[in-house]
Amino acid sequence: MSEKYEPAKIEDSFYKLWEQRGYFEIDGNKAIQEPNKNFAIMMPPPNVTGSLHIGHALTFTLQDIITRYKRMDGFKTLWQPGTDHAGIATQNIVEKQLFAEGTTKEQIGREEFLERAWLQKKKSSGNIVYQMRKLGISPAWSRERFTMDEGLKEAVKEAFVKLYNEGMITQNNYMVNWCTHDGALSDIEVEHEEINGKFYHMNYHFADGSGFLTVATTRPETYFGDTAIMVHPDDERYKNIVGKEVVLPLTNRKIKVISDSHVDMEFGTGVVKVTPAHDTNDYEVGKRHNLEFIKCFDEKGILNDYCGEFTGLERLEARPLIVKKLQDDGFIVKIEEHNHQVGHCYRCKNIVEPYISKQWFVSKEVARKSIEKTYAGEAKFHPSHWLNSYRAWMDELRDWCISRQLWWGHRIPVFYCDSCNHQWATKEDAPNGCPKCTSKNIYQDPDVLDTWFSSALWAFSPLGWGNDGNMTNTFNESDLKDFYPNSLLITGFDIMFFWVARMMMMGEHFMGQLPFKDIYMHALVRDEQGAKMSKSKGNVIDPLDMVNEHSADIIRFTLAYLAVQGRDIKLGAKNLEQFRNFTNKLYNASNFLSLNVETFPDLKDITIKTPLGLYMQSRLSHAVDEVRNSLESYKFNEAASTLYRFVWTEFCDWGIEYSKASKDSIVELGAIFKETLKMVSPFMPFISDYLYHKLSGTTLENGSSLMIMNFPKDIKKDENIENMFAIIEEAIIAIRRAKVIIDMGNSKIAKAYIKLDKNIDTVVAKPFIEKLAKVDSVEFVSAKVENSITDVSNNLEVYLPTSEIDMKPIIDKLTKQQEKAQKEFDKLNGMLSNERFVANAPENVIEENKKALDEVKTRLEKIEAELKSLS
Repeated sequence: MSEKYEPAKIEDSFYKLWEQRGYFEIDGNKAIQEPNKNFAIMMPPPNVTGSLHIGHALTFTLQDIITRYKRMDGFKTLWQPGTDHAGIATQNIVEKQLFAEGTTKEQIGREEFLERAWLQKKKSSGNIVYQMRKLGISPAWSRERFTMDEGLKEAVKEAFVKLYNEGMITQNNYMVNWCTHDGALSDIEVEHEEINGKFYHMNYHFADGSGFLTVATTRPETYFGDTAIMVHPDDERYKNIVGKEVVLPLTNRKIKVISDSHVDMEFGTGVVKVTPAHDTNDYEVGKRHNLEFIKCFDEKGILNDYCGEFTGLERLEARPLIVKKLQDDGFIVKIEEHNHQVGHCYRCKNIVEPYISKQWFVSKEVARKSIEKTYAGEAKFHPSHWLNSYRAWMDELRDWCISRQLWWGHRIPVFYCDSCNHQWATKEDAPNGCPKCTSKNIYQDPDVLDTWFSSALWAFSPLGWGNDGNMTNTFNESDLKDFYPNSLLITGFDIMFFWVARMMMMGEHFMGQLPFKDIYMHALVRDEQGAKMSKSKGNVIDPLDMVNEHSADIIRFTLAYLAVQGRDIKLGAKNLEQFRNFTNKLYNASNFLSLNVETFPDLKDITIKTPLGLYMQSRLSHAVDEVRNSLESYKFNEAASTLYRFVWTEFCDWGIEYSKASKDSIVELGAIFKETLKMVSPFMPFISDYLYHKLSGTTLENGSSLMIMNFPKDIKKDENIENMFAIIEEAIIAIRRAKVIIDMGNSKIAKAYIKLDKNIDTVVAKPFIEKLAKVDSVEFVSAKVENSITDVSNNLEVYLPTSEIDMKPIIDKLTKQQEKAQKEFDKLNGMLSNERFVANAPENVIEENKKALDEVKTRLEKIEAELKSLS
């Protein structure tokens, strides 16, 4: 073996072999599969909008670790891969590409635009899959799906038509969140940000000339859509004006003063304007009072004929012009600074408007049973506090707006007849005619479905549900039975309501069961200062760059080690350095073993007999139990921490060092280390496979992979041998401490005596202690040894006889240290005893000197104690 592990030479070739041999597929581990043990996990399909970020790397790493673990533990395992068409996001990217070319989607037409979108999909998904492979993840690639492939298109139509026929999907004119660029948005597609806005105080004059009312608004451009002025029915200030008319500024349109308990009498003047077509609360008021619903701008935000001279202007561009005109004509009396929350489109960041539009909605009733079953504990969140967040959202659930004014996506499978106005939903792409009147004069709804509608079916649609046999790749008819419900979902918390809640809703509705038993919500990956990563800050980490610079194994283990449930990850160079050193530790341990023995058997093929072998086997057994328990409860960081501790501290720092006093145990240690590599394999699959084959005298090319071998379990423990080695370790540490006192920490000494409080096999213990503590001769005694350096620990006392050591240079050194410490003590004590100094010095200086005095006093007492013990 060379001096250094070179991952670049290993990773690509190993991955290619694993995939070619079908190890990632559901029968890849057939030789070790156990009956009735199935495990399924669905990859959150990345958007085909670019490439993966470090958050994806975390998600896929954790999914791969648990999948590899289950595969090695005898489960028939499906990790379903795929990508998502990401309607709004992908369409925005293609539109930007067209803009850069000097054209638009309208100019090239729908058909050519969709061809461009498919090209974007091909390019992005190829890039994404390449990155995934570089990370070493092991999904069932033969079953890769895309949310708009032929089979899944059929599933989407099946779901829509069923819900439509059940009356759970309806079309209504309703107030929705509206982006003037991207169209209708669901509630969770709106990001609320605080902005520095303004309150505009406007006068509305009574039509009879008797005065005016002052109203404040943050959106003056919408006042053209006002259809009432509103006061509270109990507000004594305004009882006499209810029913009167006011005239809209700059127009001759008259509107009435109404009363409604929605008004907050304490806020502002207690008078508000009502714009039912452009405000969510006013929409409800308008319905209660049968007000007119006037839209003052269109779907693109362009002001219409209701806006007089401002017709044709974009709403936000028109605002300053409208304000200036209102000021010039004396209608605006005051403008105040006002910070308030404003909704923005989650994709294009455009300011979102409340807007009345005819859209398709899924009734919130579809979610009712999934909510009840989740509350009943049929699905568990990890960490558990995410259940509270789920409750908070689902208890306030509204109907889900699922139509989008896009070209890229699943076309809504609804047709309309121009002859008889019949409307129907169908899975047919091109019906022959109207099922009611047989007219050929029919057309399909031009809108597409919200991306999350198809994603909501992801727990079962790739398993064949609703696909009508249009499966584009490997598929088994037993898949739904074997893999639904899925065993586990791992995803970032930021898409809980976009995706997780909707999958639970759809899964329960169509399959009668919640789609997964466990839901692991991981946190964000931040930079090493804890800042959120963003392109504008320049702190974005590209996972591919990290793999190329370090290795897939290092990135994977680092992310797992840092993935504490419920806590954001701070990722920096020091973390990667730490785990690069861990790979070196693994490699160096293998090098040491290979220098002593050419090849090693597997642990199952030998009987461990030596004391050291029995001890390390027992410690391995504890580590296996801890790793298994941690993985079963999705505590990836604890599993990684256990591996790190066992390999670094227990096996290398102690086991390998012990072996230098027990050469007959080397073969056994090699077998134990090979078993350890099986435990490392889900986390660091490349180096573990490489080292396993090196120690076996084989290669991956002519041997099998760890990834389809049994994960360690039921390894023999030996409490007695562990107790003995605990005493051996305690004795070594005690001797080392005693040697430090005489400044011989790293030097070999002639003699040491040990007085034990517990009985152990001293014949076995003696060579280990002598070797690791660097003592020519260790003798066990039953009484205290006089004239010696002493160290007392929990179960023993150590004595280093001073007759064997030249004490003069040690005493001289300590004496000089004592003199120096005494001078420091006297100086500080003198300053603090000086009343003038204490009265005039700053308080922080006094405190610093007091602290320094305490420290030097402690140091002085320690030196004096050491001198006393030596004399």
